[in-house]
Amino acid sequence: MRRIAEHMPILAIGISHRRAPVELIERLAFAEEELPKAYRRALDDEAIGEAVILSTCNRVEVYGSVTAYHAGFLALKRLLCEPHGVDPIEVSEPLYSHFEDDACRHLFAVAAGLDSMVTGEPQILSQVRQAHRRASDEGATGPGVTALFHAAARAGRRVRAETGLGAAPDAFVRAGLGLADEDIGGLEGKRAVVIGAGQMAALAVKQLRHRGVGSVRVLNRSPERARVIAQRSDAEHGDLSELSEAIRHADVVISATGATGLLIHASTVREAMAGRTNPMFILDMAVPRDVEPSVSGIEGVRLVDIDGLRASVAQGDARLAEEVAGAESIVDEEVRRFAVRKRSERLAPLIRALRERGESVLASELGRFRSDLSELTPDEREAVEAMARGIVSKLLHDPIVRLKDLSGPGNDTTYAKVLAELFGIEHRPE
Repeated sequence: MRRIAEHMPILAIGISHRRAPVELIERLAFAEEELPKAYRRALDDEAIGEAVILSTCNRVEVYGSVTAYHAGFLALKRLLCEPHGVDPIEVSEPLYSHFEDDACRHLFAVAAGLDSMVTGEPQILSQVRQAHRRASDEGATGPGVTALFHAAARAGRRVRAETGLGAAPDAFVRAGLGLADEDIGGLEGKRAVVIGAGQMAALAVKQLRHRGVGSVRVLNRSPERARVIAQRSDAEHGDLSELSEAIRHADVVISATGATGLLIHASTVREAMAGRTNPMFILDMAVPRDVEPSVSGIEGVRLVDIDGLRASVAQGDARLAEEVAGAESIVDEEVRRFAVRKRSERLAPLIRALRERGESVLASELGRFRSDLSELTPDEREAVEAMARGIVSKLLHDPIVRLKDLSGPGNDTTYAKVLAELFGIEHRPE
């Protein structure tokens, strides 16, 4: 296996829901069976030392230890585009890159759920962990990205343990049902259809019941999973073959699946609205979307998607804003912790060499005065040697502390080089 140099800089590039259309994310997504070849491609590139591919419904990112920013950027961009036959020009506008501490901060925020479509959604932390495990299985990881991903997982765990951000999806469901309540004149006694069997669908069923909806029917590709959710709230259940008929009788439709294509088409909704006078509210909480956008143009139908919900939550849930601020504070703290650890690791060889130089000078001077010390008692000789060691230690202490304090982003090697030159130590920063 190719040797991975220590302390190669970390670079992350990718696209996400924030700037890229769903269609482009889907084209760049890596299927499970595509990963072995992708990692072989990465390890064959001289600009890449390590690599981790994070591919989810709303982001495709590649994290790598690279020889330098420019060469690494081009290499990771090739890795992102070429396997899918996507022209790099197509990703130029939505593509982002983060280098070193910025890459660390970005991944920590991702793992904490701060960069998700639904703020605080819990699946992303496990997806980050799984991405690293998969890369490790393919032999694509080393000390750099492994330390980064372990630290990101720690940040994500802390956010979930120390804040209420994990409850943020509940805020999105509440906001959506609040809009539905306003739009169709109250939810009590109304008929609802929930499509999906994940966390968001389960929250929707629970809150619909809490708001007094007359009937709830849960539909999913797997009827058994639909049954599990339905039983918790005394709802009905079925499979997707019943979708058109269920929508025909529904006042509220909530879709929150992990499907890659559209489930609810405009033609289906148009047929359901034919001949009826009561309005229909459709809440699309899926990423990528489950509902064809043109549904919003059908008379009597209101369609709200994740973007609309985000605006509603931002206006009406001050508690969520507080939790986000708390999560961001934890991320900042963990980024600083990781940066200090990285600097300490990079400076360790020089600090070790400084101390060895001090020990060498001490031994030389004690040897030079050996005859003068011979007349001392053993206890006196030990006291003199201890005093000499203390002087050397104190003289080196302040330069070492200042070196750690002053070595930061952009000048990691500057002070180290100066100190090494002053003490006559050969130092080659990794």
